[in-house]
Amino acid sequence: MSDRITARFNALKAEKRATFVTFITAGDPDPDTSAKLLARLPEAGADIIELGMPFTDPMADGPAIQEASLRALHAGMTMHKVLEMVANFRKSDTDTPIILMGYFNPIMAFGVEAFVEKASSSGVDGLIVVDLPPEEDAELRVPAAKAGIAMIRLATPTTDDARLPRVLDGASGFLYYVSVAGVTGTSSAQDSDIEAAVTRIHAASDLPVAVGFGIKSPKDVARIGQLADAAVVGSAIVAQIKANLDETGQARPGLVDAVSAFVHTLAKGTRG
Repeated sequence: MSDRITARFNALKAEKRATFVTFITAGDPDPDTSAKLLARLPEAGADIIELGMPFTDPMADGPAIQEASLRALHAGMTMHKVLEMVANFRKSDTDTPIILMGYFNPIMAFGVEAFVEKASSSGVDGLIVVDLPPEEDAELRVPAAKAGIAMIRLATPTTDDARLPRVLDGASGFLYYVSVAGVTGTSSAQDSDIEAAVTRIHAASDLPVAVGFGIKSPKDVARIGQLADAAVVGSAIVAQIKANLDETGQARPGLVDAVSAFVHTLAKGTRG
């Protein structure tokens, strides 16, 4: 497990508050604006940052993140530039955990060994590869573990007691609980269902549990923070990026400030 991930969860547990996890797509709406926003997220209140690896077919994502991937790709974002963005972030921030999230195809095209080596040297702490099930992730998980990069697994409402041990076997960093069946940006699950799922996962593992999908407001963040170790917000932040584009799809001058302010408001949900 990444030392930064462990340290962050332990520190916030000592503060008796939940971890606030943010997601943006690397390169959205363009590499320069995205890098500036990434640098601002910790100050705005992000405890852990998930950075999306743009892909042409993000099948588990809803329209907001699909559009973000396309904007990033059209702006010239590549996997090399994603890793360069992390490396540049690390020049000024050596504490905030960075999780790369996306799909296996771009990693495979880059070359697994080369990707892991470059990700490690750039300062990546963990990976979430949504289309790589536990039965098939050893090709990436084993070299990643040797490089100190956590392999963060996904659990869903359909992950029953028979399936959960397989999901947890080899998982590290934290477990990402997808609270609804469907794509990102969908409606929220019932609190009772989330609480039951988190309790069941905690009974089977010491890993922290982060809950995502459908979290859009400070109230949502506070609610999930009472039920789990971390609350993840993605689509709502990406939607704020889109809302600050001009009619040609370019970033308005105040985009970074506006999105950072929105993230700061969300972060209050874990801060009392």
